[in-house]
Amino acid sequence: MQMSGAHIHLVLPDATERAACFRALADGRHIVRSFASGADWLDAGAADDCAVLLFHWAQPGAVDGSAMLAAIAQSPDIACFVAASRLSVGESRAILRGGATDLLPAPLDPRLVRSVIGDALTAWERQRAMHADRRAAEARLAALTPRERDILDAIAAGLGNKAIARRLDVSPRTVEVHRANIMRRSGAASVAELLRLRFTVEFARGPSANPVHFGA
Repeated sequence: MQMSGAHIHLVLPDATERAACFRALADGRHIVRSFASGADWLDAGAADDCAVLLFHWAQPGAVDGSAMLAAIAQSPDIACFVAASRLSVGESRAILRGGATDLLPAPLDPRLVRSVIGDALTAWERQRAMHADRRAAEARLAALTPRERDILDAIAAGLGNKAIARRLDVSPRTVEVHRANIMRRSGAASVAELLRLRFTVEFARGPSANPVHFGA
């Protein structure tokens, strides 16, 4: 069975707990790496290939839980889970605001770890697929000229050729020529496919994004 690119990292000081969680997660579909301390994890430069990170808030040595959160702040794509036995409400709030996805009770239950991290991996892989779709759509629309982007925006707004021509003060025939060029440059086989490309980019940027532009 081929492994995915979603690496799981465990930074758990207790060897028994670390081994139990490793066994719960080592299903052959994902790469699982374990570390005895935050210092070991940082020394290995492991953040570069990490998708899901689970670590104990109480860490041995100079690299404590706060330092771990600071490290993952540079890698916002990491889903981070923090295990802790005793935290105040203020501490819990600070950890979650610092970038942790969720808190897990310690000592860790390997079954809960498997369930929570399994859900996180599903979300990570879905997000990665969305990013890949967006990048592909952006690449296909990047060659459009400014006028073609204006016409694409108008098509996406539901306007027909005559309405687009009036809006841009050009002839309907000119709009037809631009539409043909848009289809050719984007490689879209239909208007539905063209709009899917455009909306893929727009929706990936969120509802509050500025009007979409697809190239220089």
